[in-house]
Amino acid sequence: MLIKTKKSSQLSEQQVTDESFYHSRRDVLKQLGYLGAGSLLAQSASANAGALDFFSSKKDVLFQQQALKFQQASESSQILTPEAKVTSHNNFYEFGTGKGDPVENAQGFKVDPWQLKISGEVDKPFTLGYDDLFKSFPLEERIYRLRCVEAWSMVIPWIGFPLAELIKRAAPNSRAKYVAFETLYDPEQMPGQASRRIGGGVKYPYVEGLRIDEAMNPLTLMSVGLYGKTLPAQNGAPIRLVVPWKYGFKSIKSIVGIKLVEHKPPTTWNMLAANEYGFYANVNPDVDHPRWSQASERRLTTGGLLARNRIATLPFNGYGEEVADMYKNMDLRKDY
Repeated sequence: MLIKTKKSSQLSEQQVTDESFYHSRRDVLKQLGYLGAGSLLAQSASANAGALDFFSSKKDVLFQQQALKFQQASESSQILTPEAKVTSHNNFYEFGTGKGDPVENAQGFKVDPWQLKISGEVDKPFTLGYDDLFKSFPLEERIYRLRCVEAWSMVIPWIGFPLAELIKRAAPNSRAKYVAFETLYDPEQMPGQASRRIGGGVKYPYVEGLRIDEAMNPLTLMSVGLYGKTLPAQNGAPIRLVVPWKYGFKSIKSIVGIKLVEHKPPTTWNMLAANEYGFYANVNPDVDHPRWSQASERRLTTGGLLARNRIATLPFNGYGEEVADMYKNMDLRKDY
């Protein structure tokens, strides 16, 4: 975790995925080229085709993951959701609305070349190319809980860098009150953008936003990988946002634009159904979704998608100690 001292967010997860899975992960890292001090030796995809290609059993797969060099997270009491579940159970409507659609439809996704443009109310706008995403900032591993608004959750070892570092480099001015994000718009690669039937009727490109203080919070991460490798296409390659105290739909995927703005930006799900999906989207067990309770969640584990691994949902997804002060003067039942 980012915070080295014991926090209330560092909770025991012993009731979920077998602890042996977590320890076996360490062995996998060593086999991939792990060298002391918490780093992975960067390796070429061709040299590690079996380990780096997510769908090595499929033929003619164009999308391949590559190993990353990063600072490894310290040991954590949180037990990870198995990689196979993290990479096969996804909400990414650009590739289809079914949980298994992205893993099937995104494997030809091309991420290189890529451009991530940082603009708006900044003194030093800039653009990052594909290689820059992995070289511009030191990469570190963060083990975060991910709580979906649909009342299921995972524990994922993300790799990335603080969004705050990227924003600081752009030198925001005094008018920068919010940060707006935009996903790639490419209907030829993303069938959900080309078809309302496949894409669930969402208006694309997908857009999201944070207040500037939320974006600058140390927990807010720009992720370029998970489980020691670059992000799979279905998880938002090559770069996505991770905001662990908010519902998962805030963590926008495959980002091409970050714009600092003066006024609250539009966000996709809030535009689609404002009564169900608020701008803030802070995890709150006391505020139900109109169609289901948010008091508990189903942790996806080795027991299968229908396993009854039900746990209580925590305010701010358990990260209240680090983030609650940002909302101390707000009515969180109204500003959900």
